[in-house]
Amino acid sequence: MDDVQKRIELGETDTPVEDELSAAFETIVSEGAQRLHRTWREVLSTGLAGGLEVATGVLALFAVLAETGSHLLAGLAFSIGFIALLLARSELFTEGFLVPVTAVVAGRAGWQQLGKLWGGTMVANLVGGWIFTWLIVRAFPQLRATAIESATAFVDAPLDLRAVCLAVLAGSTLTLMTRMQHGTESDPAKIVAAVAGGFLLAGLSLFHSILDSLIIFSALHSGAPFGYADWLGWFWYTTLLNMAGGLLVVTFLRLLRSKELIEKERATVREQH
Repeated sequence: MDDVQKRIELGETDTPVEDELSAAFETIVSEGAQRLHRTWREVLSTGLAGGLEVATGVLALFAVLAETGSHLLAGLAFSIGFIALLLARSELFTEGFLVPVTAVVAGRAGWQQLGKLWGGTMVANLVGGWIFTWLIVRAFPQLRATAIESATAFVDAPLDLRAVCLAVLAGSTLTLMTRMQHGTESDPAKIVAAVAGGFLLAGLSLFHSILDSLIIFSALHSGAPFGYADWLGWFWYTTLLNMAGGLLVVTFLRLLRSKELIEKERATVREQH
């Protein structure tokens, strides 16, 4: 009876964590290792596709914003981009703050591979988004004024406490969305998480390095009264603060919660080598 009672208390695993957390950890580590061992061709092509798919959400955002003037409704429309990203299995730079990092900490890959994934994905996201936003403003010239107005709010924003908070919130929100999607095997639940993430990021105009860069690119293609230097002046600090929000606010707490699982995984890796 004592063994039966102990098994009931521990669940299916022998580690002092919930079964659901253990299963999610195994999924995250396995997926993270696969992503980190991609070739350059795979990293760049997946990131390029990710930029194109998120840009479909930008198109939906502009269309709804131009018709309704509501940022909240436009945020819901933007979630089309995150749904496409989810179902097409593409890659967004800011999605790399939980899954690949966990795989590295668990000993399944190295930091150099993480840098390759981050750098290649970010550049490919921006290139893919730049191309697709050029198509948007050529196909829908009536959206150019909306694009310029939306982008101006970002490039004209001073680097103050408000901007810092908006960028940190964006990073933590997207990383939390990723965590929610890896906490379930239900595709409808994953889509709900994508809609929630898109609504918060775009509907509340949080400072997100990739999403908002595509909005700014749309404005630049439309003849905006600012240039690429202004975009870079906004992009550098937004990227760093997105990373801080994703890594410190969400990923660190998740790693702390999974400490025993990480130690067990690292020990397994050492035995295999």
